[in-house]
Amino acid sequence: MIYVTRKAHFNASHRLHNPEKSDQWNRETFGKCNNPNWHGHNYVIEVTVQGLPDPETGYVIDLGDLKSIIKHKILDPCDHKNLNLEVDFLEGIIPTTENLVKVFFQRLNEQVSSAAYGESKLYSVKLFETERNVAEYCPFRRD
Repeated sequence: MIYVTRKAHFNASHRLHNPEKSDQWNRETFGKCNNPNWHGHNYVIEVTVQGLPDPETGYVIDLGDLKSIIKHKILDPCDHKNLNLEVDFLEGIIPTTENLVKVFFQRLNEQVSSAAYGESKLYSVKLFETERNVAEYCPFRRD
């Protein structure tokens, strides 16, 4: 198998808050990430496609196509936005890195898999909230 990864970045604000819990619980659980005036991150997203290169092109996926899909599905709706208030596909979701990476995978999956050559498919989405805080969603990997 060949794994091809495209990296992109976006900036967004959010607040970690569970409306089903008390304000005290939210403050104790999420700390400064529960700031009622929001806080922001410079996110980096890595989208990986798995497959075998097409015999005619040598591509698993055209990286220009992958760039365009990421821009349309993730960057355009999320960049310089409040993830809690302005991104409709995140409504009702606590925007932790773990939740975001799963939703982003689901949002990208069909279009990426359609654009990929042959049996190639979306393999994983990795999201860096900071240099040290990263989540990866890889539903097909069998370790």
